[in-house]
Amino acid sequence: MLPKTAQELKQAFSTLLDIPNIEIEKVELDREGNYVVVVKSTEAGTHCHKCGESISHCYGHGEPITLRHLSLFDKQVYIRIRPARYQCRSCDGYPTTTQRLSWYEPRSPQTVSFEKHILLSCVNSTVWDVSRKEGLGYEAVMGIIDRTIEKEIDWATLELLEVVGLDEISLKKGHQDFVTIVTGRVGGETHILGVLKDRTKVTVKAFLSSIPKRLRKKVQAVCSDMYDGFINAAKEVFGKKVVLVVDRFHVAKLYRNGVEQLRKQELKRLKEELSEADYKELKGVMWLLRKRDEDLTAEEREVLAKLFTYSPTLKQAYVLSTDLTAIFDMKISKAQGKRKLTAWIKRVSGSTLICFNSFLVTLEKYKDEISNYFIHRHNSGFVEGLNNKIKVIKRRCYGIVNTGHLFQRIYLDLSGYRLYA
Repeated sequence: MLPKTAQELKQAFSTLLDIPNIEIEKVELDREGNYVVVVKSTEAGTHCHKCGESISHCYGHGEPITLRHLSLFDKQVYIRIRPARYQCRSCDGYPTTTQRLSWYEPRSPQTVSFEKHILLSCVNSTVWDVSRKEGLGYEAVMGIIDRTIEKEIDWATLELLEVVGLDEISLKKGHQDFVTIVTGRVGGETHILGVLKDRTKVTVKAFLSSIPKRLRKKVQAVCSDMYDGFINAAKEVFGKKVVLVVDRFHVAKLYRNGVEQLRKQELKRLKEELSEADYKELKGVMWLLRKRDEDLTAEEREVLAKLFTYSPTLKQAYVLSTDLTAIFDMKISKAQGKRKLTAWIKRVSGSTLICFNSFLVTLEKYKDEISNYFIHRHNSGFVEGLNNKIKVIKRRCYGIVNTGHLFQRIYLDLSGYRLYA
């Protein structure tokens, strides 16, 4: 039930506005049917803008300002106040200072509470959607984001940095328009550290060098894919003090691609050699080859066994692939892991398989960095998870080409609920 009388409105708004140290003088409706709440401050005094001393000699009021506040009773709410001005009797010329209140920022057309509400609404949403839902201009929403969220990391907000992740994404589908996403892992939480304009070693090195020494000293590992620009930049900045890990999931993608290419070739051959009924029994083997052995059902094992009867070469590649995955699953030291990787390379080299040829070159080149995984079992899983979120942000916003805005949107989606809920 809505309040009816002016006194009831004032009492209701005094409770619902949730603004400290104000007194409501009146509540009225504007031409659009929105509430306009006229208030005055009950705080006494302020601090002189020149000397910083507390002053209490009132010297009138400034021009009235109107601020958008949280909606009530399904209506937009605006708060109107004439901020008090105080005169300093200690400074030459007796300057005046306008009283500053905690619930709004100077030159902002909204209250702090309303701005937090807008920021929270932007989490997992778009500026355009929030603009329409709140009856606020697109530029006004962007203004709130720009005033509140920096376009680059404020290192003072981090007390610890344990793992740094490096990866790249393309801002435009089908274009070589890559930017570097730098993330940090702290206490199980992922933090966006930077969105860099490109993925060159010079750019990445400059950013890593900008990390304050107090944080760089605490970094345990840097996780990356096999892009030399990232690896060399990390080595030059951190040296041997920090473990550089080539992510196991990027490695797995490469050797599984070898099995996948062989599967396509073998199925193409079997389609020509087998009867239609026999070939039909092999339906779905692509997904079966990707499943872990322990997750396969008895029926699925029978299908794979039939496939391997027709293609012993594919069986050999599949066994080698699963054996390599098993090595990464072992809780062993770096030295043990390195020896097992070397033994695996010898097994492949001694076989007639060629599907792993390009992978073997990569494995030999980055064996040390790949083996670093076994030290603390760090990987880029948190980076890949963030990349999926970034893809959603890009689709939701129909693309974002400004790296500063992309940083803001990632920051909002990662930290918005924690900061503004």
